[in-house]
Amino acid sequence: MTDQQARLSWRDGMLPVSDQFDDPYFSLQNGLLETEHVFLAGNDLPARFTPGFQIAELGFGTGLNMLAAWRAWEESGQSGALRFTSFEAFPMAPADMMRALEAFPAVGPWAERFLAQWQGGGSCDLGTLQLEVILGDARETLPAWAGQAQAWFLDGFSPAKNPELWQEDLMQAVADHTSTDGTAATYTAAGFVRRGLEAAGFQVERTPGFGRKRHMTKARKV
Repeated sequence: MTDQQARLSWRDGMLPVSDQFDDPYFSLQNGLLETEHVFLAGNDLPARFTPGFQIAELGFGTGLNMLAAWRAWEESGQSGALRFTSFEAFPMAPADMMRALEAFPAVGPWAERFLAQWQGGGSCDLGTLQLEVILGDARETLPAWAGQAQAWFLDGFSPAKNPELWQEDLMQAVADHTSTDGTAATYTAAGFVRRGLEAAGFQVERTPGFGRKRHMTKARKV
């Protein structure tokens, strides 16, 4: 567990910016569309969904990626629960999450269901979503995780501002906790991130990014 809470500033009254990393939590253009482009399409979701599908994520933030995945899971007609595990060092207070997520009414019904039960960390049974947020430094908590993900959302703050979450040893831990033919996607195309994924055993592809970001990264475990 961690006793370190996210420290925020608000830009234009609605965009949360991390004081720890001087980086916004989501795209200035449209955070939900970016999530769908990078993390869902980047992992070929919802097409790859199967019963009991496991997603893992570096950086829970506002919960927006989880909400987008949960919505896609339900709308794709899956039965049973999607499993979603996220690793977060600086959890956001639920009241701040609520404020941030007001910018995305398209996931409002899912946000409402989530926030009604969310206590800020640990496990949360939402019926069609089995959520686990593991608090602490991912460099310590991820290697100890017993799970295997079929898709990874690599969504730490910018590699230039949060390099610890993108180092080669952590990318190796991601690979070690990825199922055969599992995938990963991230908004960054930083060379050292791509090289770290390749060294860990992923086949890496640079593809068009969202909005002003020219490129992003997709990876498949081989």
